[in-house]
Amino acid sequence: MCRTNLSISMKSFTQYVVIALTMAVALPACNVERLPETSISDQTYWRSEGDLKTAANYLYTFLPAWGNDDVWSDDAFGLAANNISDGTRLAPATDGNYNTNYNLIRAANNIVEKAPRAAAAASQSAIDRYTAEARFFRAWGYFNLVQRYGDVPLILKTLTENSPELSAPASPRAAIFDQIYQDLDFAAAKLPTHTTLGTADYGRISNTSALAFKARVALFEGTRAKYHNYGEPAKHLKAAADAAKAVIDSKQHDLFSGAYFDLFQMAGEGRQNRENIIVKQYGVSLTERVLTHSYYRSSLENGNLNPTKSLADSYLMKDGLPIGVSPLYKAPVVSTDVFVDRDTRMSDTFMKKGDPMMTTKPIFDIANLVFNKTGFMFRKTANIDDWNTSASTIDRPILRYAEVLVTYAEALYELNGSINDADLDLTVNRLRQRGGVAKLTNAFATTNNLNIRDEIRRERRVELAQEGFRYWDLMRWKTAEVELPKAVLGNYFFKAEFGTIASVRLTPDNYILVQDASFRKFDPAKDYLWPLPINEIALNPALNQNPKW
Repeated sequence: MCRTNLSISMKSFTQYVVIALTMAVALPACNVERLPETSISDQTYWRSEGDLKTAANYLYTFLPAWGNDDVWSDDAFGLAANNISDGTRLAPATDGNYNTNYNLIRAANNIVEKAPRAAAAASQSAIDRYTAEARFFRAWGYFNLVQRYGDVPLILKTLTENSPELSAPASPRAAIFDQIYQDLDFAAAKLPTHTTLGTADYGRISNTSALAFKARVALFEGTRAKYHNYGEPAKHLKAAADAAKAVIDSKQHDLFSGAYFDLFQMAGEGRQNRENIIVKQYGVSLTERVLTHSYYRSSLENGNLNPTKSLADSYLMKDGLPIGVSPLYKAPVVSTDVFVDRDTRMSDTFMKKGDPMMTTKPIFDIANLVFNKTGFMFRKTANIDDWNTSASTIDRPILRYAEVLVTYAEALYELNGSINDADLDLTVNRLRQRGGVAKLTNAFATTNNLNIRDEIRRERRVELAQEGFRYWDLMRWKTAEVELPKAVLGNYFFKAEFGTIASVRLTPDNYILVQDASFRKFDPAKDYLWPLPINEIALNPALNQNPKW
């Protein structure tokens, strides 16, 4: 397997590795808001455009790797219960989600402050460009923080050990979102287009990256404010719709022309795939790589991330109707029946009998319940060669054009209480088309007693399944208190295929019972925000712990 159009040259890859490691050494992980005076502050640096680019490259190391975040939600379950999804979590002493994001913000602030020093040798457009990259990543870090913790300290400059800001209280989330928007608007205005970046700079943040991320951020806060009843939801929803439409109108991106499964293989990588807007790059081969990962072998095949019945049931039949009402749906007799007449993205996302699997078992037949506790196994990124080497270079798509489309549809509906058929065709129906599913129209929804809002949410769920969105969607819609306390169910237990397994528990209708509802809880007065790390409150008594933690 090889890529037909390399994302960037080997020379660029090598430079990326060297400069990223250089910056990692130069910006040590000390306390979150502090920047020691010895860290890239001498007058011999910040003298050229190359210095600015090198500094900005370090920020890209903070892009998230492949992960198992979906076990926090009702979409997935791991080898054991998860304390976020089942409500048993306690406030931690430390939390990497807190410190790492402030490390990113500190590095971004450093660039914003010092980039102007390069004025003698670098053009203003170059200074603006790398300042814009820094402001994009500052917005990225602050969104990660406020999404989890709500109000947090808003730090917009580098600090010393004696800075008074170290003992300041948290800023309101509204002020943080205003700053995020300012940073992303600056980035959208100053960064080059996706096309201008070309092959040599593929993977760097473009102006549409900033707009697409703004759409994600604004949709989150707009719907969260609406359903949690605070703030100015219309302001954020309009910002989400406007930013998403700007990406659409730019014509810089489109849906991948190949198969949905190939989006998450080497065939979906590089500049020729215009669907990817932000990616974490790993490389083009084992000899030309930045990083490697073993996501398929260590997370999917080994059972750290397994799809649930709840996710499986969300995939429509090809007539556009849910399984509960479609005349096409038949109760499964064998495991492959689950995929008959369904949205084809289901068989691209779930392993099914006959799919290539791994070196020691080349063809999949049925999930191994020792590892795949739900009786289902995810398929995205599945690759036999990667299983064998445990060193994959398949990039992680972090923000795709498909997300922009469903964001635009949802923002319009939440803002106006309706969406017309033309906008459904522009967004949801383009995604349904590649899944082989009938179009959604207002008349179709009325005839079949469907709720348009629910169908837009369903489309988002199946299109972005296994990509870490579901938990945060439940949080912003305020439906986590309904969905997360439910029992976790898996596949229908096909005894002839699974065999006799003494330890498996089943529901009365023969579905695998993974975690009983009695072991799951969600406190809506507490669990919609994460607890601040206890050590951070000890360092800064002006910080208040989130309610009931």
